[in-house]
Amino acid sequence: MKILVTGSAGFIGYHVSRELLSQGHAVTGIDNINDYYDVRLKYARLKETGIEEQNIKPGEYVQSTVFDSYQFIRMDLNDREALNDLFEKEHFSHVIHLAAQAGVRYSLQNPFAYIHSNITGFMNLLEACRHNPVKHLVYASSSSVYGDKTDTPFSESDNTDQPVSLYAATKKANELMAYSYARLYHIPATGIRFFTVYGPWGRPDMAPSLFMSAILKGETIRLFNHGNMERDFTFVDDIAMGVLKIIPSPSSMETPHAIYNMGCTSPVKLTDFLAEIEKVTGKKAIVEMTGMQPGDVISTYADTTRLKKDFNYQPSTPLGTGIQSFYQWFSEFYYGT
Repeated sequence: MKILVTGSAGFIGYHVSRELLSQGHAVTGIDNINDYYDVRLKYARLKETGIEEQNIKPGEYVQSTVFDSYQFIRMDLNDREALNDLFEKEHFSHVIHLAAQAGVRYSLQNPFAYIHSNITGFMNLLEACRHNPVKHLVYASSSSVYGDKTDTPFSESDNTDQPVSLYAATKKANELMAYSYARLYHIPATGIRFFTVYGPWGRPDMAPSLFMSAILKGETIRLFNHGNMERDFTFVDDIAMGVLKIIPSPSSMETPHAIYNMGCTSPVKLTDFLAEIEKVTGKKAIVEMTGMQPGDVISTYADTTRLKKDFNYQPSTPLGTGIQSFYQWFSEFYYGT
């Protein structure tokens, strides 16, 4: 397979790219390397795959020094001309779309960034796939599309018409856009609703990194909704392997579009997650209980019956093992220990 990975300097994009490359696939990665969070982490991920920061220039190919079959281009999906040129030149067989403006709370502060990246950028990608046909477009959706529903677990057949954040609304819009292009132009597309991904190289604005950092520094951790929240934490290696299972097998339906939940199917209370971090660090958290944040939800819990049936997906990383792996990486990356 000759695969385009968008958002390849991002958390999930980095892990998916590495796994593809380890299996011998030809990968082209693109990322605009925006400054939503510290770009040093993005450049460090790229370096792990043989892409050196000093060699990166907008719009220019960089060949990996680690993987012969990997090349990277700093590119924004809103540069429609450059994106179309890339598709015409490379003739990709598959596309994995993981680029997005992430973060629920940030969407309350900077809503136009989400329209720019998640709507317009995705539209440009769909058009590129339309005019340069691919065998399968796999794209990231999110568990946030389920809104604040309280009936769990969340199933793909549940209503998702009441998002509680603009971020969630853009992810739901992506699903509808992809479906329409699958129906109109027969572009095989599969959306994956990821559930609270964590692990090495994780984003610094996510709870695992925020908790880990605060505990190690002796700073206060704010637990929203007075700690009465739970998340279906899913280790990133299990996510990457799940994505790779889906790539070769687009939907065979008349409209070739499918949606899958991808989670651990084992929601964990935030207080229990924090306790696991305390266990691996040997440090006690300083906790401040506070109220619910706008755009947040109390619980996420994936029903992965469909994914297990179609792809034999079975996440295998226990929470304790995942947090230990995350702690080892976090300590080395941020503290050199």
